[in-house]
Amino acid sequence: MAKDILAEAGLHFDELNKLRVLDPEVSQQTVELKEECKSFVDKITEFQRIVGSLIELVDQLAKAAENEKMKAIGARNLLKSIAKQREAQQQQLQALIAEKKMQLERYRVEYETLCKIEADQNEFIDQFIFQK
Repeated sequence: MAKDILAEAGLHFDELNKLRVLDPEVSQQTVELKEECKSFVDKITEFQRIVGSLIELVDQLAKAAENEKMKAIGARNLLKSIAKQREAQQQQLQALIAEKKMQLERYRVEYETLCKIEADQNEFIDQFIFQK
């Protein structure tokens, strides 16, 4: 009966028979909630740490991918440059071949001309010898 009167006044006895303002059940729920909150905060902190390390890892991978991309672009540009150089070199060599062919043709014509002159001179010498 005295407990009921105290309970109506908002006073309660705990398990050690100490006078409390809060109901022991509410007090227990408050302690449990506090522990759950602490656990939740710890889990959130751990989550933030994990997410932070994940973001850092993703940033590193992004930088590495960007570096590889730049290397690939550089290699592609170098290949294009080499291809253009080879094309220019091929054109130079073809021009040189055409020039050498023209020179060969001039030498062939000159040779034929010289052979004809030689034949004419030999014939002239032969005729001169036979006339003496």
